[in-house]
Amino acid sequence: MAENRAHRDDNLLEDIQARLDNLNKSERKVAEAILRDPSAATRYSIAALARAADVSEPTVNRFCRGFSATGFPDFKIRLAQSIATGTPYVSQNVEPDDSVAEFSDKIMLSTIASLDKARQALDPKALSQAIDYLIQAKQINFFGMGGSASVALDAQHKFFRFNIPVMSYDDALMQRMVAAGSTVGDVIVVISYTGRTREAVDVAQLARANGATVIGITNPDSPLAEMCSVVLGVTAEEDTEVYMPMSSRIIHLTVIDILATGVTLKRGTDFLGHLKKIKESLKPTRFPPAD
Repeated sequence: MAENRAHRDDNLLEDIQARLDNLNKSERKVAEAILRDPSAATRYSIAALARAADVSEPTVNRFCRGFSATGFPDFKIRLAQSIATGTPYVSQNVEPDDSVAEFSDKIMLSTIASLDKARQALDPKALSQAIDYLIQAKQINFFGMGGSASVALDAQHKFFRFNIPVMSYDDALMQRMVAAGSTVGDVIVVISYTGRTREAVDVAQLARANGATVIGITNPDSPLAEMCSVVLGVTAEEDTEVYMPMSSRIIHLTVIDILATGVTLKRGTDFLGHLKKIKESLKPTRFPPAD
């Protein structure tokens, strides 16, 4: 068991390769099927992998548990986390000679893996505290610059439904003025992957000085995190100083979805009628679905 825990911290593909000669005949067939095409293996069902390896499904499950996975789905996530690294300014998982099928698959798998790591890292207590602040807010402002601007806009799109005044700002000067005018009861959500953008840190500090609550969706070990009332610490394994922001943006959008869902649930069933009314207002704008 201790040996299995040690293996879990390694690159899974390297671990499989290193242990190949020590596996029994059936489990080796599973390993060889995976190593032939790791990307394809992440798309297999357990039945499909069993067929590819010419073994039984229990053998596949036993193989996965031997590599410290809780089951086949967990094993596939860890396999996705092990797939390749490489091209500057695009995504570190993409190589220059990758085909469309290869690089699209790598981006999908990298995002899945990053979301799973973020899921494990998110602090439920911090989420609960952030949701309580949002429910009690007099007004909510979402701040995001660069790649985070689209996340702030998405947050405004979701949170306007809650009968709380809400805006998003992507301009540093506007953010500074809004922060300066904030008071006790206002909530400002600052979204930044690195947490090292000077303007973001400055506006967070300014808002706190004026009595506002500041929620940071950012790197927990950053200057921005130090200025926040509550930090939703999320990281992704990408260097946005070299690469385009990809999985980090998806993680931030997912955190916004979690917060919006939390606010909805806290509001209770009586609030669902209001949300339904907003949703139904869109019906006249859409063509009916095809038969």
